[in-house]
Amino acid sequence: MLAYYVTAHGYGHGARSCDILEHFWQSHPELEFTVVTDLPEWFLAARLSRRPLPLRRASFDVGMVQKDSVEVDLAATLARLEEVFGRRQQLVRQEAEWLQAVGARAVAVDIPSMPLEAAALAGIAGVAVGNFSWDWIYSELEAPEFEPVIQALREGYARADRLLRFPFSCPTPAFARVSDVPLVAKPGRSVRARLAQATGANPELPWLLFSFTTLNLEAEAIERLASLQGYQLFTVHPLEWSGSNFFAIDPAAFAFTDLMASVEAVVTKPGFGILSEAVVNDTPLIYVERQDFAEYPILEAAIRDSLRGIHLPARDLYAGRLGTALEQLEAGLAAPAVAVPW
Repeated sequence: MLAYYVTAHGYGHGARSCDILEHFWQSHPELEFTVVTDLPEWFLAARLSRRPLPLRRASFDVGMVQKDSVEVDLAATLARLEEVFGRRQQLVRQEAEWLQAVGARAVAVDIPSMPLEAAALAGIAGVAVGNFSWDWIYSELEAPEFEPVIQALREGYARADRLLRFPFSCPTPAFARVSDVPLVAKPGRSVRARLAQATGANPELPWLLFSFTTLNLEAEAIERLASLQGYQLFTVHPLEWSGSNFFAIDPAAFAFTDLMASVEAVVTKPGFGILSEAVVNDTPLIYVERQDFAEYPILEAAIRDSLRGIHLPARDLYAGRLGTALEQLEAGLAAPAVAVPW
């Protein structure tokens, strides 16, 4: 049995983990696996066909506590980290006991560190999968109060037998052995006609998908977006706005990668998941900068060099001002500087 641990920080980790597990299970139906995560069950069920869903609820990291899908709360992040890593020895011991009790033969993580320590304690293999590690993310904050957690993360990552490192990667010195692997993403198919029927959206107008779980917009900003009558604007529940050109989509009814394949552009913050699905669907991104997140410059460079992307200042997003970005999109200015065959 493979125990696959997935951080609940962002859906990108879960999307690529599910794509990997689904491929393995379809190729090797005898494979037993359990997903260990705090990601929503509906998200996993939409991407994994195995039933009953092999899910165990647990969490071994924090990621970044966010005020909404763009803004980070560093003080709350540190408080959560200190609480979780204050129980590190207990959590590692308990997890090693669980791995032995269920007969697990290997552990994969994307990308909490403690399960790697538990795997080593249980005497089984431990592999990390990802494009960054949390020790690097926190170290880039240059905040001394994060140092004890950074050290604990590095000690955990050092127990990995190998890191399988995706593109868009950061430096990963905490891992003794690293293998670079290709991009993981599932191409979507256009469901524009079905979406139009389900929502009442006009398929003759250009469609924009807002890829945020939460976005703290004032009423005036939402009114400005509603005034973009030449566009149909889609969100995914739980994000929902009121207006004749707003359409909220049930994520259990439509695969996200199909949504990506059905719209003219996606308004988003850069993350591995959204970039990888933009690559395989050739979908332009209108993206905002991310503060206090070390991965952002690496992801922005990937967008500039090899994806179709237009930068939208975060202040303009929060004001509901998309005009300049949409003019650039219409003018075909979302072409990459260099085409990279991921």
